[in-house]
Amino acid sequence: MSAFDGQAKRGIGSGLVAAVAAAMTVAVLLGGCGGGDSGGGTKTTADEKAADVELVNAAIGQELATIDAYEAGLRLLRGKSAAAVRQMRGQAQEHVDGMTKAIRGLGGQVEAEADELDLSEVKDETGFLTFAYELEGAAIAAYNDTVVGLQTSAPRRVTASIAANKAQHLVILRQLLGAGLLESFPEAFDGGQVPPPGTPPDQ
Repeated sequence: MSAFDGQAKRGIGSGLVAAVAAAMTVAVLLGGCGGGDSGGGTKTTADEKAADVELVNAAIGQELATIDAYEAGLRLLRGKSAAAVRQMRGQAQEHVDGMTKAIRGLGGQVEAEADELDLSEVKDETGFLTFAYELEGAAIAAYNDTVVGLQTSAPRRVTASIAANKAQHLVILRQLLGAGLLESFPEAFDGGQVPPPGTPPDQ
């Protein structure tokens, strides 16, 4: 199941984070809950490796979609906003490369395709930065679920590192959306659900 299924119909909205997290949770449950290769000395089975390959392929699909979205959105950006999004796009490609290596280490193949995202309602810089903020927040929630479901250590380390990088992206995006230094700090246990700056408290 695609981590972004249904998002193209909803467009930008508060449901994006929940939708991505829910979809990735389903993938985690389908992946099973074997002992893995961490700490207990239990040898990872072929089925567990295959489940991990499926999870990481889903995550690669997210990153490919992010790369496409950032490439499309650059036409709306100028100055430091454009520079920041180019940097985030480049890091998303690094994420793809790192997860590709992890899949090959499991003896699997990369079969991911970019998930489809709807940018038709994004008309200006603020709209795109808000879109990017929600996209990065949704990715944090999805990667947190992915880390829990993985059975092997190398993909687990890669995806945990990516989740941390996404949280750093949120800090930059908060600042680009007008937040000051203190407002840019993440929550102590921010799982990607904190709304962007300027969002009314009841949303």
